[in-house]
Amino acid sequence: MSLSTPLLRWLTLLSPVCCCLFAARGILHYFQLESYQFPGYFRSLKRNRVHSLLPGLCATAAVLVLLYGFDLLALRGGARWASILAAVLLLPLSAGAGLAIGRAFSPRSAKKKFVITGRVKRLYAVFFLVMTGISALCAATPWAVLPALWPLALPLVVALSGLLAWPIEKAISECYFRDARRKLLSNPNLVRIGITGSYGKTSVKHILGAILSEKYPTLITPASFNTPMGVTRTIREKLSPSHQVFVGEMGARHVGDIKEMCRLVHPTIGIITSVGPQHLETFKTIERVASTKYELIEALPAEGSHAYFYDDGAWVRKMYDRTQKPKSLCGRDPAICDCWCDEVSVSAEGSRFQLHIRGVGSVECHTRLLGEHNIQNILLAAAVASDLGLTLRQISHGVEKLSPVKHRLELLSHPGSFTIINDAFNSNPVGAKAALKVLRDFPARRIIITPGMVELGEREAEYNREFGREMAGCVDIAIIVGKNRALPIIEGLKEAGFPEESIHRVDSLDDSTRLLHGLVRPTDTVLYENDLPDHYQEA
Repeated sequence: MSLSTPLLRWLTLLSPVCCCLFAARGILHYFQLESYQFPGYFRSLKRNRVHSLLPGLCATAAVLVLLYGFDLLALRGGARWASILAAVLLLPLSAGAGLAIGRAFSPRSAKKKFVITGRVKRLYAVFFLVMTGISALCAATPWAVLPALWPLALPLVVALSGLLAWPIEKAISECYFRDARRKLLSNPNLVRIGITGSYGKTSVKHILGAILSEKYPTLITPASFNTPMGVTRTIREKLSPSHQVFVGEMGARHVGDIKEMCRLVHPTIGIITSVGPQHLETFKTIERVASTKYELIEALPAEGSHAYFYDDGAWVRKMYDRTQKPKSLCGRDPAICDCWCDEVSVSAEGSRFQLHIRGVGSVECHTRLLGEHNIQNILLAAAVASDLGLTLRQISHGVEKLSPVKHRLELLSHPGSFTIINDAFNSNPVGAKAALKVLRDFPARRIIITPGMVELGEREAEYNREFGREMAGCVDIAIIVGKNRALPIIEGLKEAGFPEESIHRVDSLDDSTRLLHGLVRPTDTVLYENDLPDHYQEA
């Protein structure tokens, strides 16, 4: 190119910046979906190579075409108006090209939309400055074309921008964090409860909140708000002086995450629901999962606290045994448990059981929640509620009013149509097995639609193969969504003798819906097991 005038040199510098500001939308979306964590971000880029690399490649091509075209127009057209036209139109056309690229390589029907939060706005500002700096450095070289080539490294530029923005975000989040902690601790009579576990924590949170509300004004973190910033936001926006109990769900993807949550909440009651192979992609070993969950118990004060565990006969039981603080064990064995149940009757309409609390008594309970595993969740909540002064009648009444948590074995039944069991949220080996047991209790044909399970580390294929084997005895038709994760599931189905003509593999959830409408009958039951987040979709 022969861009020689100062004006056109500035246009050369800013054109790729304007283009990439919009072309990087999908890449920034991956960064947001991974909670701005670099390890997860780079794993998302690796899983989605096409949608990660093509925006930068297309931006480079678009900028080169535009610069070459305006170079011809401005310098070889021989008219002053041509140079002015180049100055006026180049940047808007670059931005327009970026918008088209960004739309083309962003999830078209994203389940979790890209949200322009305050953090994203700050990231965009840093991103703009970084891109401008890179372009200026490139423009200082003898190669005039170099400023148009740096977008090839667009995913790395986004990562660099995130790294430079991190100190700013850390300072802002710490300010919010301290304000929420001050507000939480300003009421010395507020009961602060922390719940963690590989699975079941969201269900236990909702169950406990519903039961405690029979006696106390109770605030629980909404939906799956289980990160420090999610809990911070709940406290700052929703906690009022009238609340007597706060229940905080504590999620973890890395060692130390629960400790950070406890620094915020300062819980006096800790509940561990489970330990399993969840998030092995980041934890690597189940021992590290268990150690991280136990950070909740370690954070409880030596006096005036209480820890609650479900007897899984494995990791959680080991935690219970090692705990020296006041503690309770929930389960099925009355010889060792402080809260247990018997006379259990599970059906497609819900469950009935006799609830026993040591030293208090027993009461019959009925719930519309599906699955025996939900009785386990109720036992934990009932034990805590009893120790906080609720009567057996209040507990039973609270259990009676429980409704399914959205996307967790949520029964959707319409007269004259087939029945749907929506268990689309974050499937894991234990939860998937429980969902299959629920489906098995339904009559007529049973259909499953699933993409399999993720974040299970090196054993992901093994767990999905076992999922297929377990599926064989519980379903009549299997619709498997995706490619790579579908293969071990199908292998497991075939190993268990499932008829091949009843196995259907499709590329997307939309394809599965079209196939289902051609297969389903009004008397069928359809289980949706897991719905992968956008950054786990297979291209």
